[in-house]
Amino acid sequence: DSRATSLVDKIATDRKVIVGTKWDQPGLGLKAGSGEPQGFDVDVAKYVIRELSGGQSVDVEWKESISSNREAFLASGGVDFIVASYSITEARKQKVTFAGPYIIAHQDTMVRADSTGITKATDLEGKRICQVAGSNAYKRVTDPPPDGQLDLDVQLVGAANWSECVAKLSGNNLDAVTSDDLLLAGFAAQGAGRFRVLGDPFTDEKWGMGLRKGDVKTCEAVNPAIRKMYSDGTVRQLFEKWFGTFSGLSAPTTPPPAEGCS
Repeated sequence: DSRATSLVDKIATDRKVIVGTKWDQPGLGLKAGSGEPQGFDVDVAKYVIRELSGGQSVDVEWKESISSNREAFLASGGVDFIVASYSITEARKQKVTFAGPYIIAHQDTMVRADSTGITKATDLEGKRICQVAGSNAYKRVTDPPPDGQLDLDVQLVGAANWSECVAKLSGNNLDAVTSDDLLLAGFAAQGAGRFRVLGDPFTDEKWGMGLRKGDVKTCEAVNPAIRKMYSDGTVRQLFEKWFGTFSGLSAPTTPPPAEGCS
């Protein structure tokens, strides 16, 4: 059972890995047709796999991992690791060993381009916002610190994933979509002027790489790979590739402090 060993050992012996990413997030992880997903998270995963394998060829299988199934996929061995706009939280650390973070995102708000009633995050009071199963984004709005942020009374509208949220926003079934700025940037760019991101960030979201709980050996191998990804300029290159045309975002230059492997 390959799950009995660390992922870094599995890669060395089997030369195979199953990676969970989003498939519906432009700029991060978007799958079109029969090809593999494309985006920042996908490219980051490829870089880390190359580092873990010592540059040797590895057979990568991509598996869609939506917000609601990430922990279950890791626990069952359905995926080996997850790179999917996955914020590190204390609650998730109880079920997942996180390497990284590999980037810090910031929760922001996206509205329709013709919307005038929401200009800052606190204007979400009483408004209809999206609640994606398995995501903590809505809690940052509805709950007080430490797990939340704004402690606002809003109307929650359920959705299975973020692309459904954007469809609901386009159809006037929502007033706003609030989530991490890199995620919103991709959807706004894809929307060709139909949406507007407020540019009023109100959280720091530490995106980590999710590993099976207890796989400390792989975590300790991934963290140096993340640091190298910054030092050799790869993060800046990938950031410009996927988000360079979106105003208001700038490429990070230094790696975020590692959370520690546990």
